[in-house]
Amino acid sequence: MSARQDAQPIVIRDSAPLDCAEIAAIAHGRARLAIGPAARARLANGRAIVARIVARGEKAYGITTGLGALSDVKLAPDELAQISRNTLLSHACGVGEKLHPAETRAIMVALVNDMCHGHSGISVAVVDQLVAFLNRGIDPVVPSQGSVGYIVHGAHIGLALIGIGEVEMDGRHMPAAEAIAAAGLPIIELGPKDGLCLVNGTRCLAGLSCLGVVEAARLADWADIVAALSFEALKGQSDAFDAEVLNLKPHAGVVAVGGRLRRLLQGSEMVAHFRGHRTQDALSIRSIPQVHGATRDQLDHAERQIVIELKSATDNPLVIGTPDSYRVISNAHPHGQSVAMAVDLMALAVAELGSIAERRIDRLLNPATSGLPAFLVKQGGVNSGLMIVQYVAASLAAENKRLSQPAVADNYVTSAQQEDHISLGTPGALKALKVIDNTRRILAIEYLCAAQAIEFLPRLRLGRGTQVAYDRLRAEIPSLEQDRFLSPEIVLVERGLLEPAWLAEIEAAVI
Repeated sequence: MSARQDAQPIVIRDSAPLDCAEIAAIAHGRARLAIGPAARARLANGRAIVARIVARGEKAYGITTGLGALSDVKLAPDELAQISRNTLLSHACGVGEKLHPAETRAIMVALVNDMCHGHSGISVAVVDQLVAFLNRGIDPVVPSQGSVGYIVHGAHIGLALIGIGEVEMDGRHMPAAEAIAAAGLPIIELGPKDGLCLVNGTRCLAGLSCLGVVEAARLADWADIVAALSFEALKGQSDAFDAEVLNLKPHAGVVAVGGRLRRLLQGSEMVAHFRGHRTQDALSIRSIPQVHGATRDQLDHAERQIVIELKSATDNPLVIGTPDSYRVISNAHPHGQSVAMAVDLMALAVAELGSIAERRIDRLLNPATSGLPAFLVKQGGVNSGLMIVQYVAASLAAENKRLSQPAVADNYVTSAQQEDHISLGTPGALKALKVIDNTRRILAIEYLCAAQAIEFLPRLRLGRGTQVAYDRLRAEIPSLEQDRFLSPEIVLVERGLLEPAWLAEIEAAVI
């Protein structure tokens, strides 16, 4: 283990489930994971129930029988461990580009979190191997496509745990067995139900959703900041953000965003200078509280569904009770309908942040609406200025519109009609993450445009928060005097929107 990893904070999964922020922190390598004594006791109890079922020769789905449409096939005792291995081999058939390591790790953390409820019956050694992979930075290579809700991604992760497939470790791509040996870990042996536990449940959907909801919340904060800077650049009229007026439409998000805008713009000489400049702003300026606020309300709802899922045991079958008095129950908890709906809503809500930002970008660049030089450059004609960045934002917003179509409303029949209703939650979560990435890029473009527009206005003090936002950007990127290579600057700002210190610096100014 590296010194950097050893210095990281430790998140303990014990009696209480992990939350979205904890899962995201571990997924991004900012924290390590440990299993507490209460969770270990639950894991041991669940495994003892599975051992009792096997010893008694009972017929229990996935423990002593085949899977899916083969659930009525009773297995011989010497086949119980073999089916676990075979389950991973046969189910690991994903295709397409690989998941980002943080996405794979989020799924792994969600697997551990769910199993620690103690109702899966998985071997404790499997959970310990997952934790060891996470803490040592061994990231299985997992194809992104192939899940209708669960199964495929977990199978690829499970194979890596037993030394099959490829992983990334210390920045290198290598066979899983080689990484396990380099980390001083064992090649674990799977027992009854272990393979099914690894491919089952809503762990993939839950882990990816945690990444989404944490990043979407950050984007909502940035959207307010960047929009406030655009508001000043477009000579906005602040009466629309009046507290008394917004409280007449008391959606929580509307009121909260209105308060944030007032704090960000507090003390703005620019706003004061242009007060009365026009009677009423365009809706992309005037309705920032209503649009951004609606997004926040939907993200709050989505997070509630995800948090409940993290509190849930989502395996099938579930084992309940003690080895002396237990039940093993086939159920439908792996069906991820609630979270599948939530991630579809998340995608739509975040796409709207990008949609209204693209409209503000257009207003900033169009002299008819901004009253500023076309495309925010002094020598128009020989210079195109920021003309084409609006094309980029429009392209991203258009892609978001397509990605915002609900996945959960679709349906396919799988496993010989045994699984004849599916959530498509994992594809839904992946497209929500794509919408989040697109929207971050749109906001990065708006940030650049708003700061450049300020250069053509009177040199007046901006608001408490917007002045810091402007200064933060200018510390990295100078104003645009003539045409230059813009893609690296957009990337730099996008990375800044991911940097906690950038956001913290601005937020500290408006506390």
